Amino acid sequence: MVLGIDDPQIWLAYLACIFSALGCMVYGALNWREEKEEQAVKSSTQKQVTQDQ
Repeated sequence: MVLGIDDPQIWLAYLACIFSALGCMVYGALNWREEKEEQAVKSSTQKQVTQDQ
């Protein structure tokens, strides 16, 4: 019994939530700048298409 929780499945749920939140933060930190570059490429491509027409 740790912190009053007897069931190990409850601990697994808590750990899964914590690790998934940490994973999301790491993924967001690593890909934070890349999204802006992709949006810039998409917007410049759209401008070229409209200018060609």
